[in-house]
Amino acid sequence: MNVAKWVLCALLALPLLELATFIAVAAVIGFGWALGLVLAGSLAGLLILRHAGGNHIARMRVALDQRSFTALQTESSGGQILLAGILLLIPGFITDLTALFLLVTLLRRTASAAFGRPMTNVRRWRCRSLGPEQWHQVPDPPLPDRRQNEREC
Repeated sequence: MNVAKWVLCALLALPLLELATFIAVAAVIGFGWALGLVLAGSLAGLLILRHAGGNHIARMRVALDQRSFTALQTESSGGQILLAGILLLIPGFITDLTALFLLVTLLRRTASAAFGRPMTNVRRWRCRSLGPEQWHQVPDPPLPDRRQNEREC
């Protein structure tokens, strides 16, 4: 079976697995608490997409319009935030745990970079030093002015 069939089977099985997981969690902690956790996860996903994701979506649109795929690669943490927000927005415990895993690893990387401590158990990438003639600075793509679009309406 190729990868596309596995992904399709996983996507088709996800609602059934989410329902079974919800029933199991509701049996352990109660229906009200389980429903509250699912709603809290969806609310957290909405807030993440609204606050952190809007800027990343705009940058991705500009990069795709300009066909600048290197700008998309530099925006990898933004893609993880968007994916985590979308997964949190989908009701269910499996998608919520996957999103939390993405967010925790992203927060861990950010904290280790901020405090200058190397992360443990992380693959180290080898860096090559390039000479000044081998590199050039790529400017950030400009974001569209939303205020101009609002005036036209």
